[in-house]
Formats: sequence, C-alpha cells, structure tokens
Amino acid sequence: MRLELDRIIQGDCVEAMRGLPEGCCDLVFADPPYNMQLRGQLHRPDQSRVDAVDDAWDQFASFEEYDRFTREWLTAARRVLKDNGTLWVIGSYHNIFRVGAILQDLGYWILNDVVWRKTNPMPNFKGRRFTNAHETLIWAAKHPRQQYTFNYEAMKALNDELQMRSDWTLPICSGNERIKDKDGQKAHSTQKPESLLHRVVVASTKPGDVILDPFFGSGTTGAVSKRLGRHYIGIEREETYAEVARKRIAAVEPSDDEAIKVTGSKRAEPRIPFGWVVERGLLPAGTVLHGSRKHHRAKVRADGTLAASDATGSIHRVGAHVQGLEACNGWTFWQFELPGGGYAPIDVLRQRLRAELA
Repeated sequence: MRLELDRIIQGDCVEAMRGLPEGCCDLVFADPPYNMQLRGQLHRPDQSRVDAVDDAWDQFASFEEYDRFTREWLTAARRVLKDNGTLWVIGSYHNIFRVGAILQDLGYWILNDVVWRKTNPMPNFKGRRFTNAHETLIWAAKHPRQQYTFNYEAMKALNDELQMRSDWTLPICSGNERIKDKDGQKAHSTQKPESLLHRVVVASTKPGDVILDPFFGSGTTGAVSKRLGRHYIGIEREETYAEVARKRIAAVEPSDDEAIKVTGSKRAEPRIPFGWVVERGLLPAGTVLHGSRKHHRAKVRADGTLAASDATGSIHRVGAHVQGLEACNGWTFWQFELPGGGYAPIDVLRQRLRAELA
C-alpha cells in the first residue's frame, strides 16, 4: 500500500487510520475531544457570554461512550505507529486520566506526563474553583523496550543549556496566531499554539519523519511539521476545519535543511576510543597532557593509556586519580598544547574522528 504524505484525509479518524499502512508513522500527536461535560452557559461578571467549547464533536452521552471512542482511536493509532514510534496526547482534567488508563491497558509505555502551564489562562469567573491554568500531555512509547527518538541535547539547548523539565510555560493561542473565520470569530475553538507543537516535534522526531494527527483541526501540527522539515498526515472529520488547515499550511514556508537540524544526542554518537587518537598520530606516544587547571601532567603511552607520576590507566581513571575523585571525564579534563600556543581539550580530536565517520 502506497503511503501518501503531506495531506489531509477528511473522514472518521478510526476508519482513516485503519486505511493507512501498518507501522507507517514515527509519531502520533493527538488532541482529541476533551468531553468537557458543560452544563449550561458560562458568563463573565459583566454578563457577556464566554465562548466555551460546546461543539457537537466534544459531546458524548456517557463516560462509557467516551471510553469506547478513546479505546478505538488509540488502538488504530498504535497499529500505524512504527515499533520505535511514540504518541503524544493532550487533555484536561475532564479526560486525561481516562485516556492515560486506556493507554496503559492497550500496551503503551508512558514516558512522561508534561504539564503545559498557560501564561494567560482564562479566569475562573464563578470563583468556585481554582483557575484552570494548565493542560496535561502524556508522552508514550509503543513498546517499552524499543529505542525511541528523544533529542535530549536539543531540548537542553532550547532551554538555555538546562535540562528541559516536564512543566512547560507557554501562552495559549491568541492574537494574530489565532485563525479567524470570515466573520472574525475563532475558526476552531481549541486551536493549540505553534510553540507547543514546535517543542513536541523538536523533542521527539527527526527531519523527514512522518507525524500523524488524527484530530487535525485547524492544522497546527501540519504547519509546524512543514516548517521543520517533517512530513504530516492529518485526519479531520469536519470539512470547514480541513479547508482552514489547507489554506494555513499552504502559506507556510519550509525552513532550509540546515535550519531544521537539531543538536544530536551524545549517546547516539559513535564511540571513539582514546587509542584511536594515538594510533592515528593525532596525539603520538610521549605527548604530555595537562589537567584543565594545569596542576596535573600525564604522558600518553602507545596503547592509549596515560602515565602520571604514581598511576597508569585510561584517560578517565588517571584523571580521577590525580584529582582524588571517584570518576572523571578524561576527554574534557585532559588538554594538549596547540602548535601556535595555548591549550585545547582532547575532546576536539575525538570530534574530528567522529566527523570523519559521519
């Protein structure tokens, strides 16, 4: 079965997914109906009506009906995921706990739950509850033992060289980003901000990957995917939303090949033994290395070990010994003298060899 990419399938999400080839997608991002269970209209203190999510597609007769719907689409999504694929699903307190339980029942392996903390949430007008200022995303793998994509270093870079946490502070979709219809009203009541999808896509996919969104709506997933060099498949039941998404995505300019690259995981880089640096003549036997603060010295030996005044061993073991530590990253601790003066960590030589292997 031939897989057509970068398109919107109009129709029921379960039936559409059943028509896709098995194992064709690297990632599924799902923003399903929340089953808000609204009772009556909500008004502000000035008696103006709140534009709440009261669309027919968000209404279910019972929890049993919602659970049946959730189980069907999650089952269909699992079939189209590659074995090393992952799924993101977003929800609120109305539905996310039911979705999470069904995810586990179907064999998905939950990796994280992420709290999207909204910088500009809608106030609680009645004053009877806390202001609902967040939504929850669940990130789950299809199989617990498969190596899924997680661009850890890219997320760290995005977060100013700090580990990316599981609480994300981002604004809701508003202003010029909010898609409007011909009457100036919201084209879709639950449009998500592109910043949220940007983070999801950069974190858990690679350029060229295929992302499926079974509840495509106004096409945020498609717009971000196109801009970041990923392929998308959108499924949308409502023709009005599908048309909005088509026009929106058509206006997106894709980024160039260099711009869509992200910082790779160090764990995924090829292993380079220090001995390779020695045998290639980049640091010949007899070269004297200095500790990062120039307080320690060690001599390179022909077999890729180091000899200090009272110890021999690997670059890591000797580095730890001279500092009196339990462990040491010898690649960053030991430095060699540059021909023109100054010093550089021996890790630059490892990176040179890695570049040759790429």
